[in-house]
Amino acid sequence: MITTLTPNPSFDRTLSVERLEPGGVTRASRVRVECSGKGVNVARALGRNQRAARAVFPANADDAAAFVSSLAADGADALPVPARGTMRSCFTLVEPDGTATQINEPGPEMSASEADELVSQAAAAAADSDWLVASGSLPPGAPDDLYARLAAVLPDADSRLAVDTSGAALDALVGAGCAVVKPNLAELAAVIGSGLSTVGEVIDAAGKFRRSGWRSVLVSLGQGGAVLVADQVCCGTVAGIEVRNTVGAGDALLAGFVSAGGRGAAALAEGLAWASAAIKSTDTLGQAVTDRDRRTVQLSADPRTDRLVGVSA
Repeated sequence: MITTLTPNPSFDRTLSVERLEPGGVTRASRVRVECSGKGVNVARALGRNQRAARAVFPANADDAAAFVSSLAADGADALPVPARGTMRSCFTLVEPDGTATQINEPGPEMSASEADELVSQAAAAAADSDWLVASGSLPPGAPDDLYARLAAVLPDADSRLAVDTSGAALDALVGAGCAVVKPNLAELAAVIGSGLSTVGEVIDAAGKFRRSGWRSVLVSLGQGGAVLVADQVCCGTVAGIEVRNTVGAGDALLAGFVSAGGRGAAALAEGLAWASAAIKSTDTLGQAVTDRDRRTVQLSADPRTDRLVGVSA
């Protein structure tokens, strides 16, 4: 079982457009609404690939019912934690070449007691789980150190807690014991306060955080693939894929990675295969991973001088 935590879930509205014209009128040719949020996406990806998954998230009764139904359709369980307010909506406008423009609402205000209850429920739900994957932004009112608090109360967090977040929440996580932290390139650059132009610089930056408590750092590089910095360094790319939508690719990467054990080159390759399945879809998540997706993955040695070409995922 893999349990996920999403402090700020959303209804994702993906709109297919011919071309986005700022200041003009843009008409959508296709609209899809999905129950989402980064941890929810991880649970849905796991369920689609016949892995046991449970999603923990805050929601009022009406929103919770929609998420329970959606997760069940993907083969995942749901554990909604009662909360006030209406769940946010996030909009993605996707152009034919895969260019995606996102507009994300901030989410409902979270009280201190709601934040405490969410951390408590997530830790309790993960008692029977191999992994707890905590992902996404924090809603207004939530403490910046929510994920760090989770690391403090979860037994063996340094061997089974994976976190994917950014900004102040990622800053507050520095020094906390985590098994895996998954920033993208821009998020890693922001937390160290300087730009990163080569894979070698990414590896060196990730190494500093490993020494502070993160046992491994999985950095998604967009078109450049991903690099895993742990006891050993491993890099991987995905080749020959038509990119239709990059939204959700990072969540699929992390889902595949932890499903394969969350350690080493084999887990990185599986994560990249799941990401390959995701970016071929116009929706937030792709279909179940196939052997063809796995054949698109290329692992390499430590290319420290390679210049980075990707964007965040």
